[in-house]
Amino acid sequence: MKKQIFSREVGKNTGLGLFLAREILAITGITIEETGTEGKGAQFTMTIPEGKYRIE
Repeated sequence: MKKQIFSREVGKNTGLGLFLAREILAITGITIEETGTEGKGAQFTMTIPEGKYRIE
């Protein structure tokens, strides 16, 4: 299931949550991937392109 986690209709409910999150982030150039160890839980890594963030 780890390889399909961002696919449409994967999961216990509609399977749209992570699919939509990835699509929305992609519009801004941000990527998200699941990098956890299988059997130990999920971990997500987001990569934000240089200059696409603001710290105030």
